[in-house]
Amino acid sequence: MTPPARFIANARMYAVAPEAEAAWQALIAHVAAEAEVALDYEPYPAPRPLEDLWRRPDLGCVQMCGYPIALRIADVQPIAAPIPALGWAEGRAVYRSDLIVRADSPFRRLEDSFGHRLGWTVGHSHSGFNALRHHLLSHWRARGRLYAEVKGDLVTARKVLDSVLDGTIDVGPLDAFWHALIARYRPDLTAGIRVLESTELAPMPAFVASPALPAVAVQRLQQAFGAAATRPWFAAHGEALLIAGFAPVDQASFATTLGWDREAVAAGYAVPA
Repeated sequence: MTPPARFIANARMYAVAPEAEAAWQALIAHVAAEAEVALDYEPYPAPRPLEDLWRRPDLGCVQMCGYPIALRIADVQPIAAPIPALGWAEGRAVYRSDLIVRADSPFRRLEDSFGHRLGWTVGHSHSGFNALRHHLLSHWRARGRLYAEVKGDLVTARKVLDSVLDGTIDVGPLDAFWHALIARYRPDLTAGIRVLESTELAPMPAFVASPALPAVAVQRLQQAFGAAATRPWFAAHGEALLIAGFAPVDQASFATTLGWDREAVAAGYAVPA
């Protein structure tokens, strides 16, 4: 197969607003310049399917959820994962899902939402599906079906947020890092919601490349991401993106997500319900 003529970068997963995407694009440009790897930033707006992006042969530095990395829905080379500059991340490249309701909801505990309407994003999402399912599993084992109505395939975190706000669903999972970023750039949206509970921590989504990107280029990108937090240009971008730096990752880094998947499937709880 002929190698791609160029390789692309993209930060769709956490490009929560134009300001955030611009910061990601600038940060990636600094990393790529230090690594001496030529990358063209290519926007890939929602709701275009992320799985189609991840399967492209010209990936050079693109954000990908750890669950599909572990599931191997696309053949990729993990590079590095952001470390959220948020207290719950404890200085590690981890994240969680916030289970959100409207601010004026009568629900005070997660159990109060049982018997009502739940939403989730897409079956290969960790934050929008796998983490939610894992969090609900013990309740399902004790009670059986938890929700009267479930709306799946909402696809994006923004759709979950909008569906809670407009009353289409009563509770849904929101990637907590995405939540923090949208609260920074669009506080008017998050003013209308609150968090009932948050899931356990799991490996943070990572930047990945396709197998076509030469190993030496991957290694240089890994080194540049690892050193990013020490560079004079990082502080402004880190502050804009709520990140403290980057951690090295490989395929094995995302095994936790497969463990949660296997536990739920083995219990007969394949889909949150």
